[in-house]
Amino acid sequence: MKKHIFQSFVELTAHPFSSSLLKQFTTSPISKPLIKPFASFYHIQQQEAEFPINEYGSLNDYFTRSLKADSRPIDSDPNVLVSPVDGVLSCSGPIDEQQQFVVKDRTYSLTALFGDQYKAQPYENGYYYLLYLSPRHYHHFHYPISGKLISRYALGTTSYPVNDLGIRLKNELFSTNYRLISEIESTFGRIAIVKVGALNVNSIRIADSTTDCVKGQDFGHFAFGSTVILFIENKSTFIPINTPFTEVQVGDRIGAWQS
Repeated sequence: MKKHIFQSFVELTAHPFSSSLLKQFTTSPISKPLIKPFASFYHIQQQEAEFPINEYGSLNDYFTRSLKADSRPIDSDPNVLVSPVDGVLSCSGPIDEQQQFVVKDRTYSLTALFGDQYKAQPYENGYYYLLYLSPRHYHHFHYPISGKLISRYALGTTSYPVNDLGIRLKNELFSTNYRLISEIESTFGRIAIVKVGALNVNSIRIADSTTDCVKGQDFGHFAFGSTVILFIENKSTFIPINTPFTEVQVGDRIGAWQS
């Protein structure tokens, strides 16, 4: 029974009515009794949470929890790109000259995802990482490199599940789902952090409006399971760490630029 309840939180269709009901329920105190079974079912590391589990007032409060200070050491090497989230590095690879990339045998258009050919152009012949966040993961996102925020904008409206089933069944999933794109100008070129909504409630929260990006700094969270896609500008000195289906945490090294 619990399995079916919890799966419904992340496997609903994009119908606005069902998504709205989900949001109302999970943000209500009525959902508080489900916090402990939720944490147990998904094997969440409760000792990492900022507060004791009894102090969270709703399932959404717990789902969007912050962590205790220093729970996620950040690789301090300035040449290193770190993971912006806790999740599964489900795939990664090159972006071709036609501004296309492949995820699980499906080809995606960078132009469609960014909504503009010129915005996509810096990442032509670059590299991408796709990181999937399941319900058991910590759902805040952090800056993967230091630099200056030069662009932040949203695209899309309806959101479908971004798990493996959604990727297999929904054409152009990442370029139709609601997504919030943040671009950083770093010492090594541009980095785009594309946060993809998972449900029609489109709950992606940005912490503040600062344009100074510090590697490892928390700058927002998802209210439901989702996906982050990193795009790296084409620089011959960038060496990716390509380890698909690997669990990563915020601050883990996933690539580096040669000095």
